[in-house]
Amino acid sequence: MTGWDSSDVGTPDPLRTIGVAIPIPDPYGAELQRWRESFGDPLARSIPTHITLMPPTPVDAAALGSIERHLRDVAATERAFPIRLYGTATFRPVSPVVFVALAEGAGACTRVERKVRSGPLWRSPRFPFHPHVTVAHDLTDEALDRAAKELGHYDARFSVSGFALYEHGSDGIWRPQRDFPFGDTGSPEPG
Repeated sequence: MTGWDSSDVGTPDPLRTIGVAIPIPDPYGAELQRWRESFGDPLARSIPTHITLMPPTPVDAAALGSIERHLRDVAATERAFPIRLYGTATFRPVSPVVFVALAEGAGACTRVERKVRSGPLWRSPRFPFHPHVTVAHDLTDEALDRAAKELGHYDARFSVSGFALYEHGSDGIWRPQRDFPFGDTGSPEPG
């Protein structure tokens, strides 16, 4: 991925909205994005399929260099780990979200999230961290129920060997800016 290039956005904005996430690899990422679109979620094509480590966060553009150094240091301390996505769950009634759940890898995601949310990215979380893959958000109850039912037995397994830094563009699309591979990506930790 590319790094930050202010020539891509015209006049640099002093504030940028960034997020950190584990991208879901294809074919699963594309498949879940198609499912999200089929449920009528208007954000399906604007948000790559992912597990959030740090939600949308406004940061000063001048801090991006130190943020990237921090993320590189965090990634260097980690090693590949397995993920198994299985079934669905929801955050309703607190939030109108249906997601594919993590049957394996949630503990490793939580460990990485804590490291990411430190140093220049320390923030008090709005909600407790719960790793998941959103497949329907802010839709009617009927659409949310359909998402929960149709993906109720969804099953995918893959290895995570890093995370990515994303930026929210002025066009509303989230784009990866840089990948941060883990320091030891050879053999995944036991599941």
